[in-house]
Amino acid sequence: MTSPITDIAIIGAGPYGLSVAAHLRKSPLTFRIFGTPMQSWQQLMPKGMLLKSDGFASSLYDPDSEFTLAHYCAEQNLPYADVGIPVPCETFIAYGLEFQKRLVPTLEQTNIGSVKRIDGGFELQTTDGQTVRARKVIVAAGITHFRYLPPFLTDLPREYVSHSAQHHDLSIFAGQRVAVIGAGASAVDIAALLNEAGAKVELVARRKQIAFHAPSQEPRPLLQRIKNPRSGLGLGWRSRLCTDAPLLFHAMPRKLRVRAVQRHLGPAPGWFVRDKVMGRFPMHLGSQIKGASVQNGKVHLDIIEQDGTPTELIFDHVIGATGFRVSIERLQFLDDSMRKAIRAVDDTPVLSTNFESSVPGLYLVGVASANSFGPLTRFAYGAKFTAKHIANHLKAAR
Repeated sequence: MTSPITDIAIIGAGPYGLSVAAHLRKSPLTFRIFGTPMQSWQQLMPKGMLLKSDGFASSLYDPDSEFTLAHYCAEQNLPYADVGIPVPCETFIAYGLEFQKRLVPTLEQTNIGSVKRIDGGFELQTTDGQTVRARKVIVAAGITHFRYLPPFLTDLPREYVSHSAQHHDLSIFAGQRVAVIGAGASAVDIAALLNEAGAKVELVARRKQIAFHAPSQEPRPLLQRIKNPRSGLGLGWRSRLCTDAPLLFHAMPRKLRVRAVQRHLGPAPGWFVRDKVMGRFPMHLGSQIKGASVQNGKVHLDIIEQDGTPTELIFDHVIGATGFRVSIERLQFLDDSMRKAIRAVDDTPVLSTNFESSVPGLYLVGVASANSFGPLTRFAYGAKFTAKHIANHLKAAR
């Protein structure tokens, strides 16, 4: 069944898709939004995780700021502070679901199977058999498509290795020996939760130490606030510039932008997880993994410890907490000709100041836009700028 053409189709119903839709509701534009609300958060984040971002930076965004995380927690009588009280992932998910019900009630909970260009716009096929036509498409697919595992792990049989984003319930590993590869927030979080779930966990990482974020404190002395201003990405002028001037970031030379995205706000777990990991299980920091193989139903990791000692570690399973890498090629719901037509550098899209790709009418937001707009759009806090900016652009271009 083909429906009348709509102005905009939004693919994805996480913080970015829902925030953009909430802004478009206040415009004369017609739109449809597709996806499962907060899907990545519900399915890819481990139960019991705490958000690294402060409370004030963990909202979804509507034009009038009618329904922030603070509002939701007050309604539900849940602990909340703008800074200093970590936000449980379950609270954030429940808030996102309520945001959708109140501010994006027209969400269609079906996925998009394919998108192709047609005269005057795009044709989308849903997984439940609908044909949707839209003049413009916004891809707000989040991190779902961009899981990254290093080659030494991808060569292992699938039953012995997985990505950290594949596990919502870690109780399945109780009693098993599990290696977690990495030293960033996801690695440390999942290692702590595995330990609490009864797994025999060990952390293996190239980094020589774990760089925990310092706890947020308020109020701060005036001099500290001047030297290290607060932003939605943390303390410091670099983070403040990232949140306050994403269009200035867009104007920077490409090499500087890519380097900033890679290096700024690197792998750093929250302060609140330190006591759950330090001294609780073995950590092989500063080590190099020389090889990985499966022998007799076990994973063997050959590593060189920080002091140069060669060591063989044996596990039942290995979890790679090795992050995400944006790749247009992984957006398989976009047809081949469209993916090839998107101008890219290192398989990441080159976007205009309005989030538009080189395919007219095709926009990409969220983590896929980070190399154009900076570290801001790797985090939920970036939905605030994105939703307002793209909605204003679309209304003006109508």
